[in-house]
Amino acid sequence: MTSEPHPATGAWRAGDPPGDRRFFSFATDHPFAVEDGSVLRDVTVAYETWGTLNDDASNAVLICHAWTGDSHASGRAKPGHPTPGWWDDVVGPGRYIDTDRWFVVCSNVLGGCQGSTGPASPHPDDGRPYGSRFPVLTIRDMVRAQAKLTAHLGIVQWASVIGGSMGGMQVLEWAITYPSRVRSIVPIATCMQASAQQIAWGTIGRQAIRLDPGWRGGDYYDAAPGEGPAEGLAIARQVAQVTFRSDNAFTERFGRNLTDRARVGDTFGLWQEFEVERYLHYHGEKLVRRFDANSYLVIAKAMDLHDVGRGRGGLETAMRRITMPNLTIGITSDILYPEYQQVQMRYMLGLAGAPNEYVQIDSPHGHDAFLIHFDRVGEPIAAFLDRVDRNG
Repeated sequence: MTSEPHPATGAWRAGDPPGDRRFFSFATDHPFAVEDGSVLRDVTVAYETWGTLNDDASNAVLICHAWTGDSHASGRAKPGHPTPGWWDDVVGPGRYIDTDRWFVVCSNVLGGCQGSTGPASPHPDDGRPYGSRFPVLTIRDMVRAQAKLTAHLGIVQWASVIGGSMGGMQVLEWAITYPSRVRSIVPIATCMQASAQQIAWGTIGRQAIRLDPGWRGGDYYDAAPGEGPAEGLAIARQVAQVTFRSDNAFTERFGRNLTDRARVGDTFGLWQEFEVERYLHYHGEKLVRRFDANSYLVIAKAMDLHDVGRGRGGLETAMRRITMPNLTIGITSDILYPEYQQVQMRYMLGLAGAPNEYVQIDSPHGHDAFLIHFDRVGEPIAAFLDRVDRNG
């Protein structure tokens, strides 16, 4: 990784290369209210599309990204997109979600930092970044913003809404909030409500950012390179990275090996690095250069607040609203969203009598398996979409 000082934020900013992003703005005449009681004005959603929308707009598929993802689900790295699409092996011409057949959309969530309105965006009142003024969001708020984009694109009903992890939370909210606008859903490695342990993992990372002196209570955007909350964000990412993989994956890859530079004869050093430590440092450093600490906090809180039963009479009542065909995918070694949560979800998704399928991915790689085993995820999705298409 580069040794240059960390920027105060890794957020995409106006004036940066747009890459394949497109931008949709709303709430210019009427404010957009979010669940915490705040309102946002002049909201922008960054999104990307692949394929062609057919004449009756019946071939549209929405892909929802995970925590630190963005709209670049497919495509090569280029100016504006420092890495290839995060699901590039799944989405594209002739791939599992075939863009020669489907019109695919992926948007950066509200509160994100890659083109959509978030804490690093200019506040309409003064043009300075929102920072600490940005409201607490929920997954429902994110989905309601996506619904505005959906109408803008002329899509009355999605053929399918698909997503893993936090993306799967959005999938469920789409199906419950807008059941007439969704023909089928595919939630992957996700949950119906955040568990105490999931919240516990998240709070450790948030505390690391809060305790970084460079965070400045959330108003750090004028900080010089190297003086932002990079260390706190990097530690938060390292904590999360542990939950993305399984014990077996870490053991097989790293064991108890020390890095070469840490070997000093037969003596021990307090800061000698194990290989797994170097791996975690690498991922922390990588995220700091492409993400924003405040967006990390806002999105993490939205995930902790996730509960499809909130205000709807509980889980069972909420899940009974889902009447469209559904495919749930769980991962055997997932410690972040354990497979029992998807098994329970599969049961709940069958309560309304809709066609209901479950696929188990047997993988040692943990939660990240849906971003690694593209064939094991892609093949059942492709077959499911075929059935959705045949059945209209």
